[in-house]
Amino acid sequence: MTMRTAAIIPCYKVSAHIVGVVRELIGRVDAIFVVDDCCPERSGQLVEAAFAGEPAVTVLHHEVNQGVGGAVATGYRVALKQGYDIMVKLDGDGQMDPGYLQAIIAPIVQERADYTKGNRFHALEYLQSMPPLRIFGNSALSFVNKVSSGYWNVMDPTNGYTAIHATALKRIDLDKVARRYFFESDMLFRLSIIRAVVRDIPTPAVYGDEKSNLKISRVLLDFPRRYAANFFKRFFYNYLLRDLNPASIETVLGTVLVVFSLTTGIYHWVQAGLTGEATPTGTIMLVTLPAILGVQFLLAALNFDISNTPKEPLQTISTLQVDPQPLRTESSARDVDQRRRALAIVNEKRLPGSQV
Repeated sequence: MTMRTAAIIPCYKVSAHIVGVVRELIGRVDAIFVVDDCCPERSGQLVEAAFAGEPAVTVLHHEVNQGVGGAVATGYRVALKQGYDIMVKLDGDGQMDPGYLQAIIAPIVQERADYTKGNRFHALEYLQSMPPLRIFGNSALSFVNKVSSGYWNVMDPTNGYTAIHATALKRIDLDKVARRYFFESDMLFRLSIIRAVVRDIPTPAVYGDEKSNLKISRVLLDFPRRYAANFFKRFFYNYLLRDLNPASIETVLGTVLVVFSLTTGIYHWVQAGLTGEATPTGTIMLVTLPAILGVQFLLAALNFDISNTPKEPLQTISTLQVDPQPLRTESSARDVDQRRRALAIVNEKRLPGSQV
């Protein structure tokens, strides 16, 4: 079965590049959704004027700026509603080469992945045009994202050149996904919760005269707390709520032992400093042994987490291809209760003196 592909392009201050990006995409995808995120440069109007009468191009407008995540979510919703199978997201600033689009969607078409993303760290040649500060920052974020999302097989989490299959996208609550520049990283967290298969695709980045709207200070202040929150939520969902496995026990025991060792060790260290007395050997062993065991438990849990990366694409699971139609919702339960009460009243009137 041929999969229909739609391109989603969020637009904000990209008037110098957006027309060229759309022109290169025409003929490569079935539809192009340009989302003007209340752009002060009126990028959407430029596209409408340049491609008037082109049926493949649709421009969507936001009256209020919602950030890159909000713009992409709008495009996703429209593409899903119109029945497209693959949604490709790329930016309108010209940094992502449309010539790599077929490579981006190939694993999805071949049913080997649910979500694919570009990876600018695959080859040294790809990094030659990347500023050194970006290389360092993206490398650090890549490791933090591995811990947070559980996708130990992917790099470059902030890369915005992505593709997703409709089966996975339908299972993500787009209202909960981060609206601003944490969008790509938050998507990986949401994908890990639904156990989607993610693959990296080597793609270079093109840097020209475009200006990034992302500030380093925002990354340093905002991203760490979001990564930490996603890590704890992922552990709760995947290792406590939905499943209990060796890593669940190893993580809890390891954390308890390490915390016990640290607090006990600090207490006795302070006490020894105040009293001037040497700490007994038995006390030292009491502090050291739990620390060693705790670290071993945590390393075992880490090894399990790395091997627990999703491997079966959601689009190949037949039961997920049928959208459930729940009948026993909260409102339907109230309706049933009301019907039962009405029937009881009718029966009481028909049978005087009877007890219900």
